[in-house]
Amino acid sequence: MEDARIELCIEGEKKSYPKGTRFLEIAKEYQKQGQDDIVLVMYQNRLRELRKKADRDGDVSFLTTSDNIGKKAYRRSLTLMMQKAVHNLWGGEHTVVQVMYSVGHGYYCELIAREGESGKVKECSEQALMELRNEMNRLVAEDYPIEKRSMNTDDAVKLFAKLGMRDKEKLFRYRRSSRVNIYVLDHYKDYFYGFMVPSTGYLRYFAIEKYENGFMLLFPDKNTREVSSFTPQPKLFQALKHSREWGRMLDIGTVGALNDAIAAGKMQDVILTQEALFEERIGQLAESIIATGDRKFIMIAGPSSSGKTTFSHRLSIQLMAKGVRPHPFPLDDYYADRDKCPRDENGQLDLECLEALDVELFNHDMTELLAGKRVELPTFNFKTGKREYKDRFMQLGEEDVLVIEGIHGLNDKLSYSLPSQSKYKIYISALTQLNIDEHNYLPTTDGRLIRRIVRDARTRGTVAKDTIAMWDSVRRGEERYIFPFQERADVMFNSALIYELAVLKLYAEPLLFAIDKECPEYLEAKRLLKFLDYFLPLPSDFITHNSIIREFIGGSCFHV
Repeated sequence: MEDARIELCIEGEKKSYPKGTRFLEIAKEYQKQGQDDIVLVMYQNRLRELRKKADRDGDVSFLTTSDNIGKKAYRRSLTLMMQKAVHNLWGGEHTVVQVMYSVGHGYYCELIAREGESGKVKECSEQALMELRNEMNRLVAEDYPIEKRSMNTDDAVKLFAKLGMRDKEKLFRYRRSSRVNIYVLDHYKDYFYGFMVPSTGYLRYFAIEKYENGFMLLFPDKNTREVSSFTPQPKLFQALKHSREWGRMLDIGTVGALNDAIAAGKMQDVILTQEALFEERIGQLAESIIATGDRKFIMIAGPSSSGKTTFSHRLSIQLMAKGVRPHPFPLDDYYADRDKCPRDENGQLDLECLEALDVELFNHDMTELLAGKRVELPTFNFKTGKREYKDRFMQLGEEDVLVIEGIHGLNDKLSYSLPSQSKYKIYISALTQLNIDEHNYLPTTDGRLIRRIVRDARTRGTVAKDTIAMWDSVRRGEERYIFPFQERADVMFNSALIYELAVLKLYAEPLLFAIDKECPEYLEAKRLLKFLDYFLPLPSDFITHNSIIREFIGGSCFHV
């Protein structure tokens, strides 16, 4: 009897294969020399790993390390291989590695002692890092398979307790699904949030560099076969470190620990404590601004859904309490008329670029204000797409300051005519204090995307599908116009709340479930739903009305 065959449509071409052929074998036919590495497959509108088998007719498309999903799979797999190398070198009972933060195109990691001074960060010597590089290169050369195994959730809890992975043990105690997928690399077992590449031979491009008390695990970026160079970002690093210290102070460093606090009914105290810490930090920031004595322009910038509007209001209140007269206003009022706005490569209005603003007019008005003159400020009418004047006059006295909020606030090309000593620059972003567990960090971008999905639905009537569809464009704008300038800020402010995803879950899940399975955005919605499933829900009852999270869920005392 002839072997059963299936028909697959790949890149518009119909081809026949024996039933049960692994996608790994099919991908080899389409992996051309010099092309980005194929790492995942879309089969019957579902994302699959290459080790899966084709068992029926269907459409197939391959994802490479140049795709966002493929890039994440590569980084995830490389992290597993790095953990395995640490385990081989120093043994899990003596030393473990912890992924701390994402910095640039890499992860900052620390080696943690398991015995003696348990929990203490171990200094990474150049010798130790050389051994780690060599062991990782050996694992690449040996091309070990990375295998997925399904396990009963209760058994997974016992496994992680036995392995000393306490954060994962806590995480899976709250898992509603009866089964969980574990990855195995040469007998080393761990859980990861997302898909993996088929084997270690795919993981050729990485670098290890000593940094602070630990090291950077560096990845490729746009050129997928060349590791990105590491540029230290000391201000961002200190902001991340400070946020982690807040988490330790509240005894909530991971999602499992947060769930423990929610289950134990401790969240009212946690919420009030974090809001008190926020207010204290904003008050210190206001004192710092006043201490400079001559800063008339407070420039606030940050990526989408960082809570810039609420922050500018709360900072203004603290400044008022200290005898300063703040005047908040958005850079959006200096948009050029829409018929003069540049367009992007697709012919769409490019509202993110600096040239979308009337930079000349902004500098003229700010220079006049700095000179003590009375100036009529514009207001942008978003319905007509034109700038308007409505008798909005301003004159800066000795106690007056302008609190200017907008994405280009840190770029000196925006305020080229203003003396540097007249500006105080603040970078704000939602840099979460939580990790999912020891080896899965919680991406800042996921937290901001969920914030935006909830806010867009509430304030703009935008469905989650449309917010997800535009997110890549938003991220490109941030990479081009915000992140390159963040280290120029006088101070960085973290707007993330340790409990916020447990609150946002209640608002975001219905919006994400509404996305149809046939939509291109369904895959991302499914990933975010899986991500939110880690969190126990938390009602918003105890959240104060001036909280940054109110900007997204509603109920703010500010006009946001």
